[in-house]
Amino acid sequence: MKKKIGLLIILLLCLTLGCTQTEEKEQPTKKEYTGIFQEYYAQAEETVKNMTLEEKVGQVFLVRYNVSDVEYWNDYYPGGYILFARDFQNHKKDSITEEIKHDQEISKYPLIIGVDEEGGNVTRVSRYIAYRDTKFKSPRAYYEEGGYELLEQIEKEKAELLLSLGVNLNLAPVVDISTSEEDFIYDRAFGKGTEETTEFARNMVKYANENHINSCLKHFPGYGNNLDTHTDIAIDERSYENFLENDFKPFQAGIEEKVPSILVAHNIVKCIDSEYPASLSKKVNKELRNTLGFTGIIMTDDLAMDAVKSYVDDGKAATQAMNAGNDMIITSDFVAMRDELLKSIETGELKEETINEAVTKVIAWKYYSGLFSK
Repeated sequence: MKKKIGLLIILLLCLTLGCTQTEEKEQPTKKEYTGIFQEYYAQAEETVKNMTLEEKVGQVFLVRYNVSDVEYWNDYYPGGYILFARDFQNHKKDSITEEIKHDQEISKYPLIIGVDEEGGNVTRVSRYIAYRDTKFKSPRAYYEEGGYELLEQIEKEKAELLLSLGVNLNLAPVVDISTSEEDFIYDRAFGKGTEETTEFARNMVKYANENHINSCLKHFPGYGNNLDTHTDIAIDERSYENFLENDFKPFQAGIEEKVPSILVAHNIVKCIDSEYPASLSKKVNKELRNTLGFTGIIMTDDLAMDAVKSYVDDGKAATQAMNAGNDMIITSDFVAMRDELLKSIETGELKEETINEAVTKVIAWKYYSGLFSK
């Protein structure tokens, strides 16, 4: 009898332990987040849990701004807007500030508001006297005039101006290495060699972070002497060693200085991916994530550019971009691309989990930027 009771107890213990082990195995493993937005992911996950699929898909887009479309676009929950010179042209400081403030107030989720205020040939704001007596010169010009001491002062002034208007992202600096005046990117680049451009990248990210504005390194993996991808595709024939020893170094320096975002170009870098433009390439994204250790936001250049159209499978540029590992898509064709992503999720061409990962990072970036508390 005692023997039977003992066996029964052992059997019950085994069953109990077996159930416990099964329950433990069925518990999902909580994703461990690291990197630049690490302390904001818990809040981001809670926010994303309560978002609809439509809201999540909208958040991965950074949309070329048009004030007349904002009320309409608001129903599609864009992650943010990029403003161009025309958007500032007929305004004064007070009026554009009120307009951007209104955009934020009507949006369910806080917006990333970006501009390309590089200085020199690319100025969206300071070219107008309503915002500054003279437009910002190129960083190269300021450096040659007064070194990093002057450049630091200018970047402080630039950040203060943009933030005062409601702009929270400056799509700069350009850290492509270009030393030839024949290169397309030369006028926008620092115009110096690898070591000097690497130091420039590190300092520019540092200045932006000190002045509490988001910066964006561009154009990964590096333009070199390529063509203008706004109008044509650029095929880069350089060796992988060349990128490791040169073009990657300014990006690596910016990453070490905690740059929050990097913009990927449309050029085809054959040594990394001979089939797709960088903005649509999983291999290029892996270089950023794995080789350089970048944990922030990877965003495409505008997917409406002519350079990418002939390399898109079945006309699904946004789907390709998300499957490649980008977190945000810059676009001049928001609603169509947003609808495309929803359709691709429905057909299984794009996993909802891919969107979830991207949007969680985007929302964490917004918490990191202090946008949810404003």
